[in-house]
Amino acid sequence: MSRIEICNIPVDDYTMQETIQLIDKAIAENRPIHHVVINAAKVVNAQKDAALKESIVDCDIINADGQAIVWASRFLGRPLPERVAGIDIMANLVKLASEKNYRIFFLGAKENVVKDVVDTYTQQYGSGIIAGYRNGYFTKEEEADVAKQIADSGASILFVAMSSPKKEIFLNTYKHLIKTPFIMGVGGSFDVVSGLVKRAPVWMQKAGLEWFYRVLQEPRRMWKRYLFGNSEFIFLVAKEKWKQTFGGKKQQIIL
Repeated sequence: MSRIEICNIPVDDYTMQETIQLIDKAIAENRPIHHVVINAAKVVNAQKDAALKESIVDCDIINADGQAIVWASRFLGRPLPERVAGIDIMANLVKLASEKNYRIFFLGAKENVVKDVVDTYTQQYGSGIIAGYRNGYFTKEEEADVAKQIADSGASILFVAMSSPKKEIFLNTYKHLIKTPFIMGVGGSFDVVSGLVKRAPVWMQKAGLEWFYRVLQEPRRMWKRYLFGNSEFIFLVAKEKWKQTFGGKKQQIIL
């Protein structure tokens, strides 16, 4: 495994194909894998939220979901091979589940949304891949019961579509109860699969403008998050580059 750091947050140097192969092998061996993806916002928030940072660092596989992470890795001289988006991992694993007879539990979003996701995948791949599903609206006191429901389903794969840092902390807290071989948070992916939200065109994804497409769809809710979040991420990366470039020289002067 080759792992680098971006602003004190680890990320694995894997392609999409390598990631899927590792996950498939772990599921086949019934070996627990806790997966997470990071983007600019998550890196920024992890600087201030110790529980979120711990939930990321504790993961077995950490992929670069945002194109900004890939760009930052190149700027810092530790280039990642490509973006490995969470929604694309989910799509690949659903297809893999149909081929390998794996079963999936879907947790998160509103009841009608998660049901639409299950119906969509059932139509595409058959009901055999569905271990169960549940919406993402439950209290802290109900969390252990939700974890037990997932464990009792016998799922090989768990996708959790809740906001950050709730999904990361939930998975890190209860993975010992869940005991599903592969677990990962997928953010707003259920909204996309259900058709509630449209994903950016491929050219915008490749250009790193998927965030801008989200702003166009939900300007009131998203503009402030991306304006301040992206700006803070750029500052963090620039600060790391400065330390990388001048830190050694400063050390020599002090000595």
